Amino acid sequence: MSAFFGFLGETIRSIFQGRFFPNDISTIYAAYSSDFGVPGVILFVVLIILLVALAVALLIFIFLGLKKLFRRRPKGYDEKKMMEEIERLNLELYDVTREKDRILSLSREADGIYAPSINAGGGTGGGGSGQEVINGGRFAKLYVVDNKYKEGNFITNLPDDSQNISLKEICERFRNFACSQMKLYYSPEVVRQFFSAMGTGHLIILEGISGTGKTSLPYCMGRFLRHQTAICSVQPSWRDRSELLGYYNDFTKKFTETEFLRAVYEATYRNDVSVVVLDEMNLARVEYYFAEFLSIMEMPDPDEWIVDVIASGRDDDPKHLNNGKLLIPQNIWFVGTANNDDSTFTITDKVYDRAVSLFFDNKAKPFDAPYTEGLEIPAEYLLGLYKKAISDNPVNEDLIARFGELDEFVIEHFKTAFGNRIMKQIYSFIPVYVACGGTDVEALDFLFKTKVLKKFEVLSVGLTKDELYELDEELTRLFGANEFMMSRDKIAQLVKIAR
Repeated sequence: MSAFFGFLGETIRSIFQGRFFPNDISTIYAAYSSDFGVPGVILFVVLIILLVALAVALLIFIFLGLKKLFRRRPKGYDEKKMMEEIERLNLELYDVTREKDRILSLSREADGIYAPSINAGGGTGGGGSGQEVINGGRFAKLYVVDNKYKEGNFITNLPDDSQNISLKEICERFRNFACSQMKLYYSPEVVRQFFSAMGTGHLIILEGISGTGKTSLPYCMGRFLRHQTAICSVQPSWRDRSELLGYYNDFTKKFTETEFLRAVYEATYRNDVSVVVLDEMNLARVEYYFAEFLSIMEMPDPDEWIVDVIASGRDDDPKHLNNGKLLIPQNIWFVGTANNDDSTFTITDKVYDRAVSLFFDNKAKPFDAPYTEGLEIPAEYLLGLYKKAISDNPVNEDLIARFGELDEFVIEHFKTAFGNRIMKQIYSFIPVYVACGGTDVEALDFLFKTKVLKKFEVLSVGLTKDELYELDEELTRLFGANEFMMSRDKIAQLVKIAR
């Protein structure tokens, strides 16, 4: 090492003295260059270049080290003054936020929408006409909802000519309404599937290619029921529940509410059917931002459908927030739309098993229908129709036995099965589908396609055509050659991508 650095130092000195080679290298070169030949000369030049590069690199390294060592803070830097400036800017931001809220409140007042006046110490201000502008409190949007229903809850009743309307008649009326007023065309099967899905659970997923009417269906349902559907657009950045419900800002002391929270909260004041759409729900991972609702809706007791909105409650919080918690009403249904392309996430089995999924792969054919008005339906009446359907149309046990054989075949050949949650859905979906005008075999066909064959898509690499052909033959053996046509179409699609 001593010899190396001594030689390196000699090289650097020779460069500063204007000599290309140090004395030692010049002596060596003079003594041995006659024996170098062309390869030797080339290697000698490469050696010199490397030595010069190493010297320059060391000089740069030393320069940067000294520069960092002797770097000083800018003149006039004062940490205390910087903190005071940050505090001043934060106060200005707070004032601007309050001014924005005041302008927003004035705008609402001009539109005839008012919110309860909240005094600075918390608590609702008394007196006046009830048309005060918000000047405090934490929930601007929810206060507006409270004020909207300050005279009492919204109560709707069936019209006299529809007192005993059935599920089948509701389906037909909705289909005619969509055609005559919205110019939207849905097949009878799709309408039955949607209403049956509502009778099975409070989460429905509409999948398919763009432009097939996924978002239009729940929107049209809101128009039909005369209660506007709330459409909430999911963003790719959603990672947790705060994106869905909102969050409390510790600095402004305000809760940033979302349209989703407002729609759910408003449903607590109403007795009719409320539909909330999560548009493009798989732009983000559903099990991240919607996990709490997935768990809540699994609870058998509706009184336990409680979501924490804010950590602690206050006396001036909105009326239906109980100690910061909100009870999810039974008159609300969540509908998620999903596109299956490279820009979206795969919806996991955890979500699929808790929902009923409808797939839109083509547009329905136009048809003519008489002009049909919408229908205000109390949610309690609709839920009563679902309970009556389950009671009046018990599932055929022979059909369930044959379905059990099909399940055993799928387990044996494809190592795929479904759990008790799906069996529970079968005992709800089939009776409601029959009450809507369909058959029990059609309903079971739909569930087998969406609950079982849907899982084959992730297994497609390992599937063989022979196994799928055997599955088609098993369907023929158990249910007949002209049944389970939806499942057979799905099997045909899988055959095309099977190896």
